[in-house]
Amino acid sequence: MTSEITLFVNPTAGRGRGARAAQPAASALRAAGFSVRTVVGENAADALTRARDAVASGTGALIAVGGDGMAHLALQAVAGTRTPLGLVAAGTGNDFARALGLPLGDPAAAGRQIAESLKGARLRDVDLGHVNGTWFGTVLASGFDSRVNDRGNRMRRPSGRVKYDLAMLAELAAFRPVRYRMTLDDGETREIEATLIAVGNGSSYGGGMKICAGADLGDGLFDITVVGPCTRRTLLRVFPKVYRGTHLSHPVVSVHRAAGVELVADGLTGYADGEPLGPLPLTARCVPGAVRVAIP
Repeated sequence: MTSEITLFVNPTAGRGRGARAAQPAASALRAAGFSVRTVVGENAADALTRARDAVASGTGALIAVGGDGMAHLALQAVAGTRTPLGLVAAGTGNDFARALGLPLGDPAAAGRQIAESLKGARLRDVDLGHVNGTWFGTVLASGFDSRVNDRGNRMRRPSGRVKYDLAMLAELAAFRPVRYRMTLDDGETREIEATLIAVGNGSSYGGGMKICAGADLGDGLFDITVVGPCTRRTLLRVFPKVYRGTHLSHPVVSVHRAAGVELVADGLTGYADGEPLGPLPLTARCVPGAVRVAIP
């Protein structure tokens, strides 16, 4: 593997933490003997073009510095190639890094760990989800949670996580279950009412909410969590359990495992890794070993 690697930086991640994290990560990588080139795009589309160019030119690794949004963007450049992906978690959620067992909030340690992984060829091929030409590492969300995202994205104030807490309260006031048509790869179609359906390649979203707590990045399958129709009161009781993953035992929750799923519903936007995919219907498939990552 070449010693020339690419640092892929989002300077706005985590209110500027991305830019601040880039320097100690780069220093750790250079101290380990790597030649580091930094890529910062003018916008997401430009950044992705630059990252893809780096991969096509034979960079030894693409190291994404930022949160889940930056990891998601990096996946679009490296998925399906043999170029290793490293993550320096410097965002708000960091769910993909968390699923991989990577350091959170310590860019120098992350840089050292990535260097050790690359030099020792300690790399792991992990699964990704693929939907409408887009790769995702964590969870495809639809339903109540995606409506919270929709509302939060429309709000100008406040900023950060508080905005989405307020959006959740507003969505609770207007809450209604959604009628879905869900088809798994066994070919059986289920007509169901649900509060939300989450398709998990990874186990968590939203900064550690273990909505698909049993998901495994290496089993070639999605864990599909269905929260059935419930009252606002029940939803408020179940929701805090998501942070521990104990909601899966609640009677309104069911889990399906499949390599592919189609979701059809009216008036819903799908989100993957927290990024909007577009309206349902959406068809997702789990692609085994789609990306090579530098791991502890």
